Amino acid sequence: MKEKGFFAEFRKFISRGNVLDMAVGIAAGAAFTAIINSFVNDIINPVIGLLIGGVDFSDLQIVLRHATETQPEVAIRYGLFINAIISFLIISFALFLMVKAFNKFSEAAKKKEAEAAKAAAPAAPPADIQLLTEIRDLLKNGK
Repeated sequence: MKEKGFFAEFRKFISRGNVLDMAVGIAAGAAFTAIINSFVNDIINPVIGLLIGGVDFSDLQIVLRHATETQPEVAIRYGLFINAIISFLIISFALFLMVKAFNKFSEAAKKKEAEAAKAAAPAAPPADIQLLTEIRDLLKNGK
C-alpha cells in the first residue's frame, strides 16, 4: 500500500511541467556542449596551434614519467585543461548572451504591460470635480 503511494507521488512529480522542461533543457544543454566542444577542438584549437608554431594544442603536456613496459606514461595534460577552459568561457558567454536577451525581452514586455495598464486606467477627474463628488457623498450620508 505504501509503495503505491510512493509511486503515485513519483508519477505526480515527474509529470509536472517544470520537470519536463528541465529534462528538455538538460538534453539541449548536452547537445550544445557537444557543439561547443567540437567548435573548440576543431576550429579554435587549430588556429591557436598555428599561432603558437603548428603544435597540436590538445597534445600539450608535461611528461612526469615516460612509459615503460610495465607502467603507463604519467603526464600533466595542460592542453586538455586549456581546451576545457576555452569551452567553459564560450559556453558562459553564450549563456550570458541568452540571459541578456531574455532580460531585455522581459523588460520590454513589462514596460508594454505597464503602458497598456496606464492607458486602460481612466484619468483622474479634476480637483474641482473630486471636491464636488465628496460634497455630494457627504450630503447623501446626511452629514
